[in-house]
Amino acid sequence: MKKGKNKEKRKKKKTWLIIVILILIPFIIYGGIYLYAAVQPKLPIGGANGYYFYDSEGKAYDTGATEDWVSLDDISDYLIEATIDTEDKHFYSHQGFDFLRIIKALMINISSGENKQGASTITQQYSKNLFLEFDKTWDRKIKEAFITVRLETHYSKDEILEGYLNTINYGGIFGIENAANYYFNKDAKDLNLAEASMLAGIPKNPSAYSPLANEDKAKARQKIILKAMVDNDDITENEAKAAYNTELVYQKGETQDKSDLVRYYQDAVMEELSTIKSIPSSFLETGGIKIYTNLDTKAQTALEESISKNMTNEEIQMAGVVMDPNTGKVLALTGGMDYNKSQYNRATQAKRQVGSTIKPFLYYSALENGFTPSTTFTSEKTTFSFSGDKTYSPKNYNDKYANGPISLAAAISYSDNIYAVKTHLFLGEDALPNILKRVGIDQKLESVPSLALGAEEIGMMDMMSAYSTLASEGYKTEPYFISKVTDMDGNVLYEYNPNPENVLNKNTVYILNELLTTTYAKEFEDYNVPTCLSIAPKMSRKYAVKSGTTETDNLIFGYNKDVVVGLWSGYDDNKEVSSEDSSNLKNTWVSAIEKYLEGKSDEETWYETPNNVVGVAVDPISGKLATDGNKAKILYYLKGTEPSISDVSLDESVPTVKAT
Repeated sequence: MKKGKNKEKRKKKKTWLIIVILILIPFIIYGGIYLYAAVQPKLPIGGANGYYFYDSEGKAYDTGATEDWVSLDDISDYLIEATIDTEDKHFYSHQGFDFLRIIKALMINISSGENKQGASTITQQYSKNLFLEFDKTWDRKIKEAFITVRLETHYSKDEILEGYLNTINYGGIFGIENAANYYFNKDAKDLNLAEASMLAGIPKNPSAYSPLANEDKAKARQKIILKAMVDNDDITENEAKAAYNTELVYQKGETQDKSDLVRYYQDAVMEELSTIKSIPSSFLETGGIKIYTNLDTKAQTALEESISKNMTNEEIQMAGVVMDPNTGKVLALTGGMDYNKSQYNRATQAKRQVGSTIKPFLYYSALENGFTPSTTFTSEKTTFSFSGDKTYSPKNYNDKYANGPISLAAAISYSDNIYAVKTHLFLGEDALPNILKRVGIDQKLESVPSLALGAEEIGMMDMMSAYSTLASEGYKTEPYFISKVTDMDGNVLYEYNPNPENVLNKNTVYILNELLTTTYAKEFEDYNVPTCLSIAPKMSRKYAVKSGTTETDNLIFGYNKDVVVGLWSGYDDNKEVSSEDSSNLKNTWVSAIEKYLEGKSDEETWYETPNNVVGVAVDPISGKLATDGNKAKILYYLKGTEPSISDVSLDESVPTVKAT
């Protein structure tokens, strides 16, 4: 019996020993990590100020708004209290991780089945700010956790809080001093309770809680901040009520040396930066980085001023890109009408139906396959019949038709849809996707009749790449924003080297570029008018231009050998666009490109005629040799393909069609 009791005691003792060891292991590991962190070199966070941006001339145009570092003593106590009470009320008592908060958050998230609560401390959030990219890999999380420990072992709580407040995102403005200047045109130390509680609410969700983006949401967030301050005895109920009811006036101070729309360009730079693998992942390895971009301030100013002057519909959205076709440099960009209201970058993130702006690539393929500017199809109401009793009945804009044969040149000038679909079917429905792939549009496109009219959704940057190929006489280049990245000592971490690829025939591209001048040529005024004729008086030089309109989208792309400018306008909810919206966009385009090229002559910016190409005076509509001097347009042909007395009609070579 005694032997059995001793055995039971030994078993219990062993069990307790295992329990104690299991309890001690995490503490041993935890202590070991902190001990290891303590013997590591001190992190140089004072120099890890973030991003320094330079334009194409090497001039600093923005520094990511983190250069204005201020000490904790120069920050309003209200802002400090509001931040701690809301973000991490146990900040001064934990060692970098609030384990009770973590457990509570886990329980809430598990019980709700949603990720409703986070448990990051201020130290953890600061460690995130010291990284260049924001992926959520386990490797990244482990690095962040270790940096959190290193921060806690090497720095005081006040130093950590100071670093956090100088790097946190306040709605696209980084650092509290910059935020105070931007929103209220004052220093951080001078923020009152109402202002401080508003700013302290932004970092939780910068795009949603910026008062310039959504004041209702920002006020609701401010109310939560003020309640937390009351709960933590930092202010009274009456002070909270007075602060909430204070009407705030947002100054958007002039201390920010940048316009609002250029922030879309900056966001695109950051998107590209996140894809560059040769740059160290942490500021701690570089002390911050210098980013030399392709931003051309003249181009950006021209774009923004043209938008401000011509885009009179305050409800509509837009995207605009200015690009050097010879190198791929993106010189200017906007992704919306107002960055403060919406940070969604429609130039780099949206895909929209491109409408008739797809047609030049269809017609390049046609020219490559034996078409000439004089090749004709009949323009009339048409129903296309296919196997399986399928039919397709496209319409021309404004329902205007020649009811007779028209030349390829006329089809481009009027953006004739019937001609486009006939060409598409004549060439075979794979011809257009194939040519689009050659010029840089890699997405899978459906080989269907409506593709000829731009029914597919394509991103703006892909379209810019495609049009750049035409503008560079057949050389494909990748659009890019960053030319070089260095560390703070000037050591080059990354440098982009353009590698243009010749994918189109120079002679054929020249003929097409000349054809795209018919979109505003008065010689084509007839039963219809050229699609861009209204902006012709504003042009001081020659451009290749193509506009496009769908029920929900307006687009225009135009270029010469120096620059490509592409614009889109429409509504995020796909509301129908108007003819006035289309007109506004065209005026914006011509204003922007003219302003950018101010001072340059047509001879400098247009292309030399290749030796194997000849210009011939023809009748614009029929494509036949001109007999009436008042009804003639010089069109260009490969030598030997210029028109004789009769034109070339391909109507009978198209799959089953019938007039309707």
